[in-house]
Amino acid sequence: MSLTQGLASPRTPLRRFLDQELSAGSRPLRATYRARLPARPLILPGDGVGYEAGTVGTAVDQRLRLAFTCAAPVDAATMAGIALCGPAANSPRGRIWQNLAEVGHQLAERIATTVAGLALADRRTPMLRTDEDEERLARMLLAAAWYALNYRNPFAFPDTPLGATAFSASGELSLEMLLAVPHRHLIDDVLAQLHAAEEGPLGQLRATTEPSRCRPGPTFDGSTYVSADADLIADGILLEVKSTRNVHAFSLVTIQQLLGYTLMDFSDRYGIDAVGVYLTRAGALITWPIEDYLALLGVRRRDLTELRALFARLLADLGATGCRADDDPLPGQLASVERLLTGLAPVITAGCCRVCAQPIPDQGLVRARLYCSPWCSQRSGALRRRGWLV
Repeated sequence: MSLTQGLASPRTPLRRFLDQELSAGSRPLRATYRARLPARPLILPGDGVGYEAGTVGTAVDQRLRLAFTCAAPVDAATMAGIALCGPAANSPRGRIWQNLAEVGHQLAERIATTVAGLALADRRTPMLRTDEDEERLARMLLAAAWYALNYRNPFAFPDTPLGATAFSASGELSLEMLLAVPHRHLIDDVLAQLHAAEEGPLGQLRATTEPSRCRPGPTFDGSTYVSADADLIADGILLEVKSTRNVHAFSLVTIQQLLGYTLMDFSDRYGIDAVGVYLTRAGALITWPIEDYLALLGVRRRDLTELRALFARLLADLGATGCRADDDPLPGQLASVERLLTGLAPVITAGCCRVCAQPIPDQGLVRARLYCSPWCSQRSGALRRRGWLV
């Protein structure tokens, strides 16, 4: 499993730890997110995109990473998907899988050569190259996205345009045949989103960063416990790239995902000082300084170093319970998981808000206040019902 899958279930230790820490819930943060959405129309996919909108999103994500740094011209998921084709060569349709593996390696070499030749991360040049170059690259990245799907969901791969072409072809698939598979509408959708990025705030961010300060698909210290890799870190800004059309929905999983990635950087290797999302169909870049992000969520322990240390303890100590951080505990594991989470819960000291654990300003009142704000007072009932406030 992974960080995102673990956050999807409210019963996993991972999710319960974060829920226990986020005293304000998601509403205040969502309000700031929605207030910053642009009013311009969304870029909508053409009729030929259909179920391949996710493929388009993966290709756009990878192309935008390459605009910041070419350190990984072919992403790890694509390489893993290509590698998985090799063992399948022993299956009943083994020759087809072997052909897919061979063409996949050719594709990876072509992408690496093309990326190097175009110098995509060179800040002295615009984000995008000529229309012809971008179309060629879009075809490669769409094909790579299908291989990446073979890694993430191998059962779905045979139903992709690439899988369907390979398994129905009368002869062997060549690289040129592979690059002809993407529908014209897929390519147009990729290019439209890239042009919006170049002309908007993401292009401005690129102009102010250096390739050496950008990391594509970063993994973290905590990835040894829970599989996790973000989209991009650009000069200390942790970004998730989202190609959704439903831009008004800022899900709790995405909110906690950004925080989870930040906490998993135990050693502060990446110097993350801001987090955010880039919405490719809206051309919107929405970020928060990490201090503001923690405050809007009502994180009870605002000191990032302290919170990271507690998160590291959670992941390390779960080994003794037999339950993984991203799994629902089994009945025999539940008691030990409960004890661990209780031991990691914040201790609210005198003079601090019983909800967010932050110090209450001394206003010279005869009776000490229990909550620092009307919001925390309102939240106390919900937290008490969930057992996070006694």
